[in-house]
Amino acid sequence: MNRNELISLIKNKRSFLCVGLDSEIDKIPAHLLSEKDPVFEFNRQIIDATIDYTVAYKPNLAFYESRGMSGLQSLHRTMEYLESLSSSCFTIADAKRGDIGNTSTQYARAFFDKQASGFNFDAVTVAPYMGEDSVSPFLKFESKWVVLLALTSNKGAFDFQTTDDIDGNKLFSRVLMTSQKWGTSENMMYVIGATRAEMLSDVRKIVPDHFLLVPGVGAQGGSLDEVARYGMNSDCGLLVNASRSIIFASKGNDFAIEAAKEAALMQVQMEKLLLEKGII
Repeated sequence: MNRNELISLIKNKRSFLCVGLDSEIDKIPAHLLSEKDPVFEFNRQIIDATIDYTVAYKPNLAFYESRGMSGLQSLHRTMEYLESLSSSCFTIADAKRGDIGNTSTQYARAFFDKQASGFNFDAVTVAPYMGEDSVSPFLKFESKWVVLLALTSNKGAFDFQTTDDIDGNKLFSRVLMTSQKWGTSENMMYVIGATRAEMLSDVRKIVPDHFLLVPGVGAQGGSLDEVARYGMNSDCGLLVNASRSIIFASKGNDFAIEAAKEAALMQVQMEKLLLEKGII
């Protein structure tokens, strides 16, 4: 999915919601455990319940890889299902990859080359700290995106990402400035945590046109209004992720209904913010 198609999807759905499929098998409703593939069945029902309110889905690879082959089969089935809805959603592999060039080339094939791996994600999260040659292999695929980690929402982000270099630039700012030489606003996004919303204005001074993937709204306590105030641009430029607050809104038989309610509430808020900005 290219940039124009993503922007059109946001406008058509009046939403910039990304649902994180952090589908931990120990947390899914107990009645699904009798299914042949409980995680896929959970994901399928979550997707069906939220697709009208959601522009993107983001499986976190940890919850699939940790279960070995059965977990990867659940992921593969989930992606096949999402591909059947490909015009209705953008897909992100939350994998946080990045290694020397030849290894990154293989990682890129794993997520983008359907013929090689069976997966056909639109985007993958990538760690930038090994430099350009660890990122550039992902950027060689047409209409695919790198989502580069810049300023994350976890507590440990302060250990390194906000420290100053000798020139007084914070590390996350250096990532933003340097990486613009590698990709463009057509194929590169940045992870900026919602729990750092006040820093979004600084981010936008450096990357005014790029899309930002913003985790941390919902269970982590980030404010959607603040994220939009500081981070939205004329194309919206945001994908705001919510995971636990939607997919685990209920652990009962009504889990999909409750997920839909949570997603719908966020979509209503997002529609209001898009209208206020004059984007729709």
